[in-house]
Amino acid sequence: MGMACKCIERRSTSLSLSLSLRDVSSLEKREFKKNAKYVSSIPLFRRSAPAPAPAAANNNNCVSSVDVREKSRSKLCESSKHKRVPIYVMMPIDTFGIDTSGAPRIRKIKALTISLKALKLAGVHGIAVEVWWGIVESSPSAYNWSLYEDLFKLISNIGLKLQVTLSFHSNIHLSSRGRGVSLPQWIMEIGHINKDIYYQDRNGVCYDDYLTLGVDNHPLFCDRTALQCYEDFMCSFVNKFEPFMGTLIEEISVGLGPCGELRYPAHPLGDGRWKFPGIGEFQCYDKYMMDDLQRAACQEGKSLWGNSGPQNAGCYNSSPYGVPFFEEGLESFLSDYGQFFLEWYSDRLIRHADAILAKAANMLGKYQENKQTSVLLVAKIGIIYWWYQTMSHPAELTAGYYNTAVRDGYDPLATMLSRHGAALQISGFEMLDSEIPPAYLCSPEGLLQQVRTASKRRIIHLTGRNTHERFDKDGLWQIHANCYHSKAEAVGSFTYFRMNEKIFRVENWNNFVPFVRKMSTDL
Repeated sequence: MGMACKCIERRSTSLSLSLSLRDVSSLEKREFKKNAKYVSSIPLFRRSAPAPAPAAANNNNCVSSVDVREKSRSKLCESSKHKRVPIYVMMPIDTFGIDTSGAPRIRKIKALTISLKALKLAGVHGIAVEVWWGIVESSPSAYNWSLYEDLFKLISNIGLKLQVTLSFHSNIHLSSRGRGVSLPQWIMEIGHINKDIYYQDRNGVCYDDYLTLGVDNHPLFCDRTALQCYEDFMCSFVNKFEPFMGTLIEEISVGLGPCGELRYPAHPLGDGRWKFPGIGEFQCYDKYMMDDLQRAACQEGKSLWGNSGPQNAGCYNSSPYGVPFFEEGLESFLSDYGQFFLEWYSDRLIRHADAILAKAANMLGKYQENKQTSVLLVAKIGIIYWWYQTMSHPAELTAGYYNTAVRDGYDPLATMLSRHGAALQISGFEMLDSEIPPAYLCSPEGLLQQVRTASKRRIIHLTGRNTHERFDKDGLWQIHANCYHSKAEAVGSFTYFRMNEKIFRVENWNNFVPFVRKMSTDL
């Protein structure tokens, strides 16, 4: 957990962290005095030359896959020329623990309080909090919000705002020492009996951090479908925290897949199957998705197409070279079968998000009437940037983004979000093409520019996040350059991923505070 106790800075410049003893409790005063030896001034946030604008996507031949005639419900913010980008800092990954009685609790609450106060005084706008399905709904339809009531009260009392993520996934595989949060125990018990409630690869290996979209409409969960489970959870949350909507809670991101992102788990972390820059594998082999594929194939009059996913698409750690499906031959992604499969695979992902966001937008609709107290609905996608400069974009295809050199896969997604007035959050704001080995044909800058263009075309908000920890000036400058892009609207907000002890180290804090102040200043 990120703690500020050892790294609070003294007031020495106009951009220093002005934390005085009267701002903290008696406990915090002792910590402040004890660590005075760590105090240093905070220099101005500068760089010798402006960062170059992100490179344009290698997508000159892109064609829009959907001709949308409807008008977007989204309304973009004021001009970037006078726009302040609020910064939310995501809570530590190990914020929650289990006490001796087996109940969830907030870990190291006193140290967390000091850290939150330091962030507030540094100019951070709010805190990003993951609201875990596995913590709240310990038994079917029984919701215990007490832990989040305490946490939200703490954050509110410090004067910070909230960006909430309703997390329907598990982060066990991403957490150290088993401190993560699993899916609800009663869900896992169903999964022990029926492993097909989870995504599966072609070898039948399950990804048990998120339910397959194949069960969205199957009443397998104590007579409820997965969509009904998500809807009931969202409804309970909105009802419980209604007094905070639009005042304390400003953004609500709804989890749509692994790590909360709308994608398939084609590149699983933590279990040894995949490592960068592997192309990943298609995740459609649970029986519910395979049944749906068979029905879709029969409707096309090609029943054999429904027997399996592509059999010539390599494996998790393949490169696209020598993999027939991702080349340009007769059995490639360009073939009739290839186009059929990829249309089905990506369409089911968009339908999944469409159904969940429709329910969320309906619940939040009443908070949109007053602009001053509105709540922004947000959907996250992954930034699958490796092999982006190839013809087939294989890593994106396995993740469910039907984006190639001849097809814009992000426009249909942006169109769907536009229908619900939802914003799009994408990570990778700190990344530069030049920092990645050229052999992998990566382009995070090109991909971000493509998503930015799709968002502008469909008139939806774009919000940002970093993928990797960056405390250096170059990384922070790149985030700023992407948030205030010279040829686009400033992003609606930026989420810094995430709070931990490193952020409060003197050398990092001295970069972070000026970055926050610069982001909070009108251009």
